Amino acid sequence: MCGTNRREFLAGAGAFLSFAAEAKLLAQPMTAGMTELAKEDLVAPDVYFHEGQVSDTADAVCNNGWIMFEDYVLVIDANFPAGAKLIISKIRAMTDKPIRFAFDTHHHGDHAYGNQIYVENGGVPVAHTGVIEEMKRYETGYYGSQPGRWEAAMKERPDLRTTRLKPPSVLFSKDLIFDDGKHRVELMHLGVAHTHGDALAWLPKERILFTGDVCVNGPYNYVGDGDVGKWVETLEAARKLNAKIVCTGHGPRSVATVLDDQQAFFEALREQVGATMTRVLVEQAKPEQAKAQAKLKIESIRATLKSNAQIARFVSDAGTADDGLPSQVAKVYEELTGNKLVALAREPHLARHAHARSHGIASV
Repeated sequence: MCGTNRREFLAGAGAFLSFAAEAKLLAQPMTAGMTELAKEDLVAPDVYFHEGQVSDTADAVCNNGWIMFEDYVLVIDANFPAGAKLIISKIRAMTDKPIRFAFDTHHHGDHAYGNQIYVENGGVPVAHTGVIEEMKRYETGYYGSQPGRWEAAMKERPDLRTTRLKPPSVLFSKDLIFDDGKHRVELMHLGVAHTHGDALAWLPKERILFTGDVCVNGPYNYVGDGDVGKWVETLEAARKLNAKIVCTGHGPRSVATVLDDQQAFFEALREQVGATMTRVLVEQAKPEQAKAQAKLKIESIRATLKSNAQIARFVSDAGTADDGLPSQVAKVYEELTGNKLVALAREPHLARHAHARSHGIASV
């Protein structure tokens, strides 16, 4: 770092770490991401946004936010452990106020696996009650059964090997409000979407909405743990908040129209699947023929969706490792018909595996 040691770097950046917290950070390798200390995004007075990087090697994968109240700091999403350390370093470069709360917008690894880091630094993980229910379903290793998603993700992420899963301990069923007279943040569950435990953070005075993965800004939609039909309804509820600034779960922060675009993408996807993927086509052909025909239909759907300028950015590219469209089609088909799309039986697993590389939700 140009001849500057780590302690000088943190001190020079104005990091007001407690001795214990500083020792923890100094004991860890300085990652490339931590050198980006000055790149935080001031959205409004005392309200910050950090855009993560959807990559299996990134420190901070999901997007983060934080709000500096009079006496404490509230962080939006815990990220992975390496991401949590990066965000803490950014906050400590600004203020010595205690980081009291880390709000998990949902249970996926890139949003919740950093909880333990916040606990070690005096914070409390907060989430909707659905997050615990989802963790009980997928984090079976923690709850005393066979290895679950944490253990699977640990094989790919070294930062998980030096910490442990920490479920949120402050839970709310509908909403939870933080208000010091100057800033107000309303945590709210608007319905099932990306998962069954999604919640958003709404700042009514600034009209800023942190959505988690209820809304993303790019081809980052994983549908395997949610319900696309209900997702459309939840987005409608979010739109009614009339936000000015929308800080999405992945991709650049945006304005209210990103909610419209995300909703339009799912509506168009449902319409195309309903019109294109017929049972006769998929189930009456021989397996190899059915698979080939299904892939042709998917490419037709892809072309139609990409031709729509409003939603094209949500559509993944064919032939890439992270192509999520086949699994999205399979999920919507099952929702619409009640039947699995046999020709694409492997796609949800493949999508989950691809998603797992960066989002910590590996199939086990």
